[in-house]
Amino acid sequence: MDSVSLIGLLLGLGAIVGGQVLEGGHVSSLLQPTAFLIVVGGTTGAVLLQSPLTVFLGGIKMLKWVFIPPSSGHERTIELVIEWSYLARREGMLALERHIEEIDDPFVRHGLQMLVDGIEPMILRESLEIQVDAWATQMRQCARIWESAGGYSPTIGILGAVLGLIHVMENLSDPTKLGAGIAVAFVATVYGVGLANLILLPIHKKLLSHIGLLASRREMVIDGLIGIANGDNPRIIESRMRGYVQ
Repeated sequence: MDSVSLIGLLLGLGAIVGGQVLEGGHVSSLLQPTAFLIVVGGTTGAVLLQSPLTVFLGGIKMLKWVFIPPSSGHERTIELVIEWSYLARREGMLALERHIEEIDDPFVRHGLQMLVDGIEPMILRESLEIQVDAWATQMRQCARIWESAGGYSPTIGILGAVLGLIHVMENLSDPTKLGAGIAVAFVATVYGVGLANLILLPIHKKLLSHIGLLASRREMVIDGLIGIANGDNPRIIESRMRGYVQ
């Protein structure tokens, strides 16, 4: 559990609500279902319009990374690669074949299979780096839906404000209905701007940091496998791989 993300979210929301209370306002005045529907529904619709469904669903699935970060497994990966390097020096590359099915990560399993198959180190690196680039591009596209939502949200909030003011203008003859329309107008703007800057854009940045960490692990695996293919000393391989650990 990433407690920092949770604290940041609560702190940001708490500052807004606390400021409202300190100014003498009521928390209930910030609770406007109509404004919420306009901002959240409109923003979601805009993101769906711009994104393929697979990308949208992928971005939604990644949301859990904000509070439950994916395990990078750097240390365990280093241990495995060093173990393979010693085994390859003692018994040869074919001895690694029995370990292929034990690997859960498809990327690592594919890389080890290519190593066992005797693929040239340069071709091995090129092939695996293409896979890393393609994977990272796909993951960034999924994460980008949150950045897009953060861009649309303030504008949708302004749209909600305009709709609220239209409602006010239509009911100038009935003062009892003016308060509700004005509340929707201003709260919609608060929702749009607050949602973008307190939640949506920070989520995008957090996901990008996790994607970068996972990509660095894959780059580390490539470096380790190339070291084994070149017959480098296991200690040298370990030293290079540990350079990826921050």
